[in-house]
Amino acid sequence: MPKEFLYRGKTTAELKELSLNEFAELLPARQRRKIKREFSEEEKKLIAKLEKKDNVKTHLRDMIVLPQMVGKTVKIHTGKEFHIVTIQEESVGHYFGELALTRKRTTHSAPGVGATRSSSSVSVR
Repeated sequence: MPKEFLYRGKTTAELKELSLNEFAELLPARQRRKIKREFSEEEKKLIAKLEKKDNVKTHLRDMIVLPQMVGKTVKIHTGKEFHIVTIQEESVGHYFGELALTRKRTTHSAPGVGATRSSSSVSVR
């Protein structure tokens, strides 16, 4: 039996029933402050779009994931391309920017000739 997701002791269904201010009281201070100071017009438009349809493109990396967004697909801009993210229960309260990383992981190859002391004894042709 899979474990049921809880956010501060509340299930996703209970979170969806809460008003925005009641939900804000459960969030950490930074996210709570953002919600208390009202969303911008762009953020309000995004919330309205997500209520109507799925698969929405956005540049708003500082938008907070609300319980109403769970299960929706959002394309979040990384500065170069749109990263497709399906919002899960665990991401409630996080920012969109945390879900779409802007930097790729670096993979380093073997060191080149001259990079180490032992490579100086190797003849280069």
